[in-house]
Amino acid sequence: MRVKKSEALYEAASKLLVGGVDSPVRAYLAVGGTPPFIRNAKGARIYDEDGNQYLDYVCSWGALILGSSHPKVVSAIQRRLPKGTSYGAPTRLETELARLVTSAFPSIEKLRFVNSGTEATMSAIRLARAYTNREKVLKFEGCYHGHVDSLLVKGGSGMATLSTPDSAGVTEAEAENTLIAPYNDLEVVEACFESSEEEIAAVIVEPIAGNMGLIPPRPGFLEGLRSITRKHRSLLIFDEVISGFRVALGGAQQLYRIEADLTCLGKIIGGGLPVGAYGGRGEIMKLVAPEGPVYQAGTLAGNPLAMTAGITTIEELLKKGFYEALERTSLEFQNGLLKAAKTERVPLRLNRVGSMVGLFFTDQEVFDYSSAKSTDTGRYSAFFHFMLDSGIYLPPSPFETIFLSSAHTAADVTRTVRAAAQAFGKTTK
Repeated sequence: MRVKKSEALYEAASKLLVGGVDSPVRAYLAVGGTPPFIRNAKGARIYDEDGNQYLDYVCSWGALILGSSHPKVVSAIQRRLPKGTSYGAPTRLETELARLVTSAFPSIEKLRFVNSGTEATMSAIRLARAYTNREKVLKFEGCYHGHVDSLLVKGGSGMATLSTPDSAGVTEAEAENTLIAPYNDLEVVEACFESSEEEIAAVIVEPIAGNMGLIPPRPGFLEGLRSITRKHRSLLIFDEVISGFRVALGGAQQLYRIEADLTCLGKIIGGGLPVGAYGGRGEIMKLVAPEGPVYQAGTLAGNPLAMTAGITTIEELLKKGFYEALERTSLEFQNGLLKAAKTERVPLRLNRVGSMVGLFFTDQEVFDYSSAKSTDTGRYSAFFHFMLDSGIYLPPSPFETIFLSSAHTAADVTRTVRAAAQAFGKTTK
């Protein structure tokens, strides 16, 4: 595999960009090696500056559910581009996309578009605190909600405790108002509310955790969160930046039939362009400026190009049979890898919800951050590089999620499974 151009580009980038990248995971520190610099992409394939071709299972971290450069999305952006890239003023496109989002998510009566998932979660937390007149927030270990100060914290083992900052620059004061509980553990959540009665403004959770690998909620977990937050008059915030529109048109809320008080969205609703959103019941959202005292603003929010890409993407998702076809492809992917691993006697656990897959080298159940951390990450690194050399582009970290798109075909899955079978044989200890 040719890598000279990517190596030279990475060296040049490292002199000007922090770590040579604009998002840490891209630096390949978790798996080693030099990241390929991508030149272009089409469908389920991406191409690097050295001319190497890869089957893409990152899909811009889940955003590209239609695959790269989908003809209808590209055409819609091209038609819109000559009309201007940004106005800092309202357009009908914002209303059109908002109508599509609220139709898919009944729990969202009103929403506000922002520019990223981080902006969405940050704003939702601020709004929850204003609505409840409380300061503390409960989050779950291993769930990532963007680089918001109050959410960049880690918890101790056992019972939930007040957390310490997990990033330099985050103050102790910010961390003190954040409680941590293990994902899928309702007992600790109950204990948090008992010890912090009338202090917790909200519980924020990835209803399907996608930032410690893919970890689904155990039966009753989300229902329990809904019951506990209602009991204590706290808000339930679903961070569906990843799961929204990916596991179902109405995200995890449709899949598990649970409505959140506030929902954070991103990725897919921008069709590959930067966008996020947060929304919920009208009585909560009316507190956001200019209707209420919770200030939040953004010059590029509701950007016409992002709105256009989002509208076009969701229109494709609405077509009959879209999710059923994607489910069939994803199931073939899962079954193929499991069969190959069994043949090679490789301990492998695959967690899957729809087109989201978590791959863990272990024979134990992976259901929270601790169990994810106990898996064989060294084997994942070896597997990753073998697959990369075979033209299969997987997430460059054992704690990220694999994504499939509607552009992936049965032939693509067959090729991937064959490469994985070879990789399992080569990396067996």
